[in-house]
Amino acid sequence: MHLIVTEKDIAAKRIAEILSDGAASATKVASANAYRFNSTVVLGLRGHIVKLDFPDEYRDWKTNLHELIRADVVTVPTHKSIVSGLKRAAKDADRVTIATDFDTEGELIGLEACAIVKSVKDVGVDRVRFSSMTPIEVKRAFRSPTKIDLNLAHSGEARQAVDLIWGAALTRYISTAAKRLGNRFLSAGRVQSPTLALIVDRERRIAQFVAEPYWEIYIDLSTSSETFHAKHQTDRFRNKASATAAAQNIGDTATVVTFAKTEREDTPPKPFNTTEFLAAASALGISASRAMETAERLYTAGWISYPRTDNTVYPNELDLRLSVNMFRSGPFAENARLLLQKKQLVATRGKKQTTDHPPIYPTMRATQADLEPQSWKVYELVVRRFFATLSDPARWCTKKVTLDSQGELFRATGLELSHQGWRYHYPYAQTQERYLPDLREGDVLTVTNKQLVEKETQPPQRWGQGQLIKKMEELGLGTKSTRHEIIKKLAQRGYVDVNPLRPTGIACSVTQSLERYAPTITKPEMTRLLEEEMEKVKAGTLSKEFVVVSSRDILDKVLSTLDEQHEEISISLQKGLRGDATVGTCPQCSSDLVVRRSKRGGRFVGCSGYPQCTFGLPLPKSGRLRITARKCKQHDMRLIKVQSGKRFWDLGCPQCNYSNWKEKNKGA
Repeated sequence: MHLIVTEKDIAAKRIAEILSDGAASATKVASANAYRFNSTVVLGLRGHIVKLDFPDEYRDWKTNLHELIRADVVTVPTHKSIVSGLKRAAKDADRVTIATDFDTEGELIGLEACAIVKSVKDVGVDRVRFSSMTPIEVKRAFRSPTKIDLNLAHSGEARQAVDLIWGAALTRYISTAAKRLGNRFLSAGRVQSPTLALIVDRERRIAQFVAEPYWEIYIDLSTSSETFHAKHQTDRFRNKASATAAAQNIGDTATVVTFAKTEREDTPPKPFNTTEFLAAASALGISASRAMETAERLYTAGWISYPRTDNTVYPNELDLRLSVNMFRSGPFAENARLLLQKKQLVATRGKKQTTDHPPIYPTMRATQADLEPQSWKVYELVVRRFFATLSDPARWCTKKVTLDSQGELFRATGLELSHQGWRYHYPYAQTQERYLPDLREGDVLTVTNKQLVEKETQPPQRWGQGQLIKKMEELGLGTKSTRHEIIKKLAQRGYVDVNPLRPTGIACSVTQSLERYAPTITKPEMTRLLEEEMEKVKAGTLSKEFVVVSSRDILDKVLSTLDEQHEEISISLQKGLRGDATVGTCPQCSSDLVVRRSKRGGRFVGCSGYPQCTFGLPLPKSGRLRITARKCKQHDMRLIKVQSGKRFWDLGCPQCNYSNWKEKNKGA
């Protein structure tokens, strides 16, 4: 029997359909899903079906952390039914093919499956790799199998071990120091902590920002038939008196001093790699984790190429004309027709070129009826980006004028899209056109209106998910496959609110304590160093053992630093967390409102001045409470979210919530 192992059940089903030309039938091996045709069985895993962990004797959080980080790690099953199914199938196999995703994680998952197979039977194992689940590419891969890339798999194994050791040690340290154990524990990690520090630092800059006033002057001008706006050449007046004097000096007319009209090219965008794709999806309101989940489904179903890639250069073997040609009918027919009119299709090229996977591009034609709305939105984004990379530059007509009104100089810029080019295919990148009539030097125009506008400088914006992922890539935090998961994990653990990313009080307390007493944990340099070493494992120039030992040494020094200041860190964390538990100010006595528990174990918002003050507001009986940084404008209370499993729902302001409940139940 030929056993084929894929990363997920959906991939097993797809590959079985392709290789059997639709003749495969669903079956069970032990209790694991599989697909059978002829003498072949295709079995899908659930990603990693084993994981690295510490031996049982290290599960007690009272274990000395220096001993913990030196402890050997063991492999334990996480999906016993699939492990059993894989072992059962291996007994009957005379050939095994690993067909997991072609990336570091996929290679490691394949190596894990290979070890399970070999524990049952010494059978030949080969490896197939493909970048799209289309019949042509999958069948081509199976005609030319190769071997598991041990260096690539060992790189993933090293990362698993390093993240386990760092995460366990740091999480246990700050949780015990803060006296937050059980399901209220605080987490930290090699990538998580410096990423959170970026978000906290941005929030700190916003909070510390002091707005400064400035003034701008505008005038409306008219020719014999047209009107436009111009702005004073002094972009921002910092002094109101100077701005007022300039505004009062403006006459009833303005004379054209200079006028220039030019054409400029607007280069098409580069092909999508993972980071650029997630940034573009984020701009459409799709979270990074949701975008990646959707893209993976599209890939497995054969609609797009593999979405985890650093590459921004299409490979020479990709037939661009053939790829466009499949869209001659359907919703993108007109886009395809315009591109196919070109004698030669030449794609843009980014700076990153790798040999594992191509940039993300469509591999099959779909219609809206083929996909659910979210999948269609992502699929259309990929298709339109692909078209844009093959299109001509857009062209803009730019007009610039300088005007003089009694010594006060003004300027205006006009921007008109003279040729749509790639922008016809990719409407997401919008630039506002600005009308400006054709003028000549010496033209005298009538000033029909003037405005002196007072404004304030604005604080930096909070990170969007796409922006943060780009920053993480720049700093070497995480990988293309893990950055979106880090953001998702920060949200799940109560450290950030999303859209935009705003740290909770707990996040600020933890980060500030670590920055003060163990800055190495919150800086990207250490994480970047370890990532570089893991890349060397991938290249075969370092061993996984060296990287893991090196990371243990670094962490040991970090823990020694923390040990020296344990009492200060504990006080800092507990003080910060107490502040984070404050919901607002009591409307009856002005004491702090905090989350309290009744004698029966129920939760409520109560006054810290109890028993003198008995003010209270009810809270849900279950779910993990997250007190956010945002406040109710009416009651000045912090808004609350409730976490149930991995999902959140908004309780909002406790006072508003209670008032709404009383209103709904009035007379009941």
